[in-house]
Amino acid sequence: MSPTNDQNELPEDFGPSKSQLKREMHALQDLGKRMLDLSDEQLATLNISDTLAAAIVESRRIPQREARRRHLQYIGKVLRQEDDPEAIGRAIDAFYAGSEEHTRRHHLAERWRDRMIAEGDKVVGEFIDYCPTADIQHLRNLARNARKEVEKGKNTGQSRKLFRALREWIDDAEQ
Repeated sequence: MSPTNDQNELPEDFGPSKSQLKREMHALQDLGKRMLDLSDEQLATLNISDTLAAAIVESRRIPQREARRRHLQYIGKVLRQEDDPEAIGRAIDAFYAGSEEHTRRHHLAERWRDRMIAEGDKVVGEFIDYCPTADIQHLRNLARNARKEVEKGKNTGQSRKLFRALREWIDDAEQ
């Protein structure tokens, strides 16, 4: 008879630790919290169950902090039963990335507008180089009117018109 050696036996797999399970649950609750910030249209595009969609809508109506926290725990529990929570997270990340791109273009148009008002037609030419689809005559006219508006100290909406046109041309150029 050979003696049994406890070191040679394979340890049993007890699964993830309690701490790991808590981290995963908190991650799902954070995902649920991010889902609350989505618009109804964005939420409708996600591939989620009706139960989860109803829980998100219900949570938006809860004003009390502690009740909302408990409901987020419920959303986390429902998310655990979803087919692919990682795919939902990636879809939400895509929404936020689109929002960042929108903000970047907005700031770009603001900078072009401010330069056109301050520096004149020279910047209009630079913008035409950047965005060749822009209508140069229309752009010069908008920039001139915006400059006059600033010089007179009146707000007639000309700089806003210039900004909208710039934003539209930037969106067309970058798509």
